[in-house]
Parts: sequence; C-alpha cells; structure tokens
Amino acid sequence: MSAENEILVVPKIGQGHLFPCIELCKYLLRRDFRITVLADSDISSSVPSALQQSPLFALVDVSPPPQETPADPPAGFPRQHQQMARGIESFLAGRDPARARPVCAVIDHIMYKTEEVFSKLGIPTVTFITSGACWAAVQHAAYVVRPDDMKPGEVRALPGLPNEMVLSYSDLKQRRHWMPSNRGGRGGGRGPGGSGLQMGPPLPGQPAPWVEEVKSSVALLINTCDDLERPFLDYVANLTGRPVWGIGPLLPDEYWRSAASLLQERGIRPKRESNYSDDEIIGWLDRQPPNSVMYISFGSEVGPSAEEYPELAKALEESSRPFIWVIQKKSARPGPPGGGPAQMESSYFPHGLDSRVGERGLVIHGWAPQLLILSHPSTGGFVSHCGWNSTVEAIVRGVPILAWPIRGDQYYNAKLVVNHLKIGALVCDEYPAEMVQKDDVLKGMERVLTDEGIRRRSVGLGERFERGFPESSVSSLDAFRDFVNRKTD
Repeated sequence: MSAENEILVVPKIGQGHLFPCIELCKYLLRRDFRITVLADSDISSSVPSALQQSPLFALVDVSPPPQETPADPPAGFPRQHQQMARGIESFLAGRDPARARPVCAVIDHIMYKTEEVFSKLGIPTVTFITSGACWAAVQHAAYVVRPDDMKPGEVRALPGLPNEMVLSYSDLKQRRHWMPSNRGGRGGGRGPGGSGLQMGPPLPGQPAPWVEEVKSSVALLINTCDDLERPFLDYVANLTGRPVWGIGPLLPDEYWRSAASLLQERGIRPKRESNYSDDEIIGWLDRQPPNSVMYISFGSEVGPSAEEYPELAKALEESSRPFIWVIQKKSARPGPPGGGPAQMESSYFPHGLDSRVGERGLVIHGWAPQLLILSHPSTGGFVSHCGWNSTVEAIVRGVPILAWPIRGDQYYNAKLVVNHLKIGALVCDEYPAEMVQKDDVLKGMERVLTDEGIRRRSVGLGERFERGFPESSVSSLDAFRDFVNRKTD
C-alpha cells in the first residue's frame, strides 16, 4: 500500500471528541495512511508536536472567512455544519486535480452533515463514534420498546441486548439542569411546538439520531473494544448492516504504561491552573491507606445541579473516608464552557470544607492529574459523571465507579458500568428521577469502597489492559485498513 492512500478526518471540536480523534490518527498513520485533518478552527495546540511533524500528517483549517458565512443555513442543517461543509468543499476544489482522490473520510458522527460534500465527490465516508457502543445500542433499543406508557416501578427488557440491560421508569426522568435557563427543564429533545430545534440529547424513548446519521457511511469505527462492549458492537452491526469495528479505548500512550512508571515520572500533563501541584497531590496520596481514597471529578463540561453540590459537600464532611474533590471553575453553572461574569459568580465552591476536614481531604479548584490519581494504589473509588473518556480511564486502571451521570451518553455508560460490567454502583437507587441527597452519596461511597465483588471485577477487568492497547482493537484497525484497501483496488 502506498502512503499516498489518504484519509480525510473530520473531528468535532471539544476535548471529549477531539482527543480520541487525535489518537485514532496516530494508529492510522502507523498503518501507512496519509492523514489530513479538516477542522473549522485552529486546533494545533491540541495536537502533539510529534504528530504535527510527521510528513504523512496535515492539519487544515477549513473555516471560511467571516464575510463568506451565509446568514441562513438550510432547514435542518446546523450553521456549524454548513460552514464546515463549505470550507471542506473549497479546500478540496483547490487541490491539484492530478492528486489521487482520498480513499475515505472518517467523520465524527456529530459532524454527519458534512458527508454530503464527500458524497458529491465520490469519497466514501466512515462514521467515527467517540463514545462507546452501549450508548448507541441502548439509545436505539429504548426507542424500540416505546416506553411512554411505563408506570412507576416498571422495568422493561431491551430486545437484542444482554438480559441485565433493562429500562426502568426512573431512567425516563432525566433532568436538564445543565442547559441554559431559557432552554432548560426536564423536557424532551426537540424545541417548542415541534419546531425541530434540538434541545440537547434525546430522552429515552425518542428516536436515536445516530441511526440516520450513519446511513450513508460504508462502515463504523467505535471508541471501544471487545472486552468492554462486544454485545453492543454486535447490536450496532446487526442494526446498521455495516462493518462495525471497536478500535479503542483511544487513550494517550501514557495510559498503556504501568502505574509504577507513571507515578515515578509524574510530569506527564501540561501545566494548567490548579491550587495544588502534582507532587503535592501524589505526596498526599502516598500517606493514605491502599484503596481508601474517593476521587470525585465531574469533568470539564457538566456536573450536578446547584442543589446537589452542597449535598455532596455535606457527605464528604460527614464521611470518615479520605477524598480528593476536583471542582472546575464553572461548577453548577448551566450552559457551555466559558460564560460571562454573572455565570462566574454563580459557580459553586464548598468554602471552608478543606479547613473542616483537614488532612483528610484535598479540594482542588481547577485541574488535577487524573491519570496519576487513578493509577495510585491509594485510590479506591471514583465518583464520576461517566463521560466515556473518564469511564474508560477508570476501567483501564481497575478503579470502581460511583456513577453520577448528568446528560446524554453518560446515562448509558453508567448502565454499562453498573448493570453489565458490574464494576460500580449508581449514586441513588431512583436516580435520575430523584435528586441526590447526602445519605445517597454516603451509602454509594461505602458500597464502592467496601463491596468485594465490585472491587474484584474492577481489578480483574483492569488487568486485561495491563498488556497495553487491546489485541481485539489492533485486529480491528488492521481489518479496517484491509477494508479500505479493497475499496480502492
């Protein structure tokens, strides 16, 4: 195969999508493809310098000049996608006509509308799902069972999925506190009056958008592996009738190194704003008993409601367990990252908690070295929103999870953790129908830290990854390479 076999890659901007995409590019480069990433902004700071220096890698900003941006995108065509599509079309039109046509375009499923551009040029498209397969499978299966008439306490089986993957009445009660107040509430996934305006991810029972989004694709790549989600990969493959490959978990190279070597070297993350240094955090962990520390982090985009944060703080104060609580600058603030001064003032912080708990807890305001914390032998559990990246990071390190999902795929990732893999617990039995209280957190932490079955399964699953990137995913990447080559023969 010639290195002139080029793959175009269209990521969604945002670290939960972009970082796995960059890792995928590395694996494709190792299979002698030429990779051209098409982005609608400058993402060079998120791309490792070693990758940018590869002669087979190119990063292209295809965002159009402001004066070229049309005011009114077509109905059902998000403005970002329209701008992106026009930029891609312009980029491809300006290339040397004698240059070989790309063998395919790998598109983040959120950016599916750009597929139309590639279709016009005869370039096959491959859908890349940065979350796991359980999310995709359960989201569709929940729609199939039509749960609108479910009664309190009722549970329904999801046909085609493992028996333990059921839909409960409380699953239907997802809250939307993380959305801006003018769009929030517990409502459905579409705008008022059936306008078609998407109001966040679909609720259980609503159609799974990804099913339509992949119809024009020749194959799917999913950020998972057989050890985690084989039944769900099979479900997606049977539903779509397309080749489906689990090619993850797509984590940075550091995650495939031993915990001991990581903790010895330490300085593996970029320096970001924080009130504790890596050395201070690891030094504190070194003083704690094995498997005793609860690590709490809800990622950089969403978290519990403004009413639930104080309940968590009270639980941590009342508990006797050592803990590390990482709180982002915008905790409990609705809307997208950033925001104005009013939003900054409404951010939650448990003032005085650190002084009341003393040496028993670390309250980190800003960023923390998550990989180092999860790798440390003192860490015994992880209170997590179950974003896919955080979920697989904990799994790879064998750390049990107290699942506190907030939106979208996180609810289905939590089901994978609690119901299928059985390596964690849900923060509240009736969650999300009921608000999380202090006693729920206390009970959940104790279960995750003391349940021998949960710990045994967590450690056993983590041990499967000690040999490095999964062999099933290596084979899947090779199969994808062969599939693309056959398409171009």
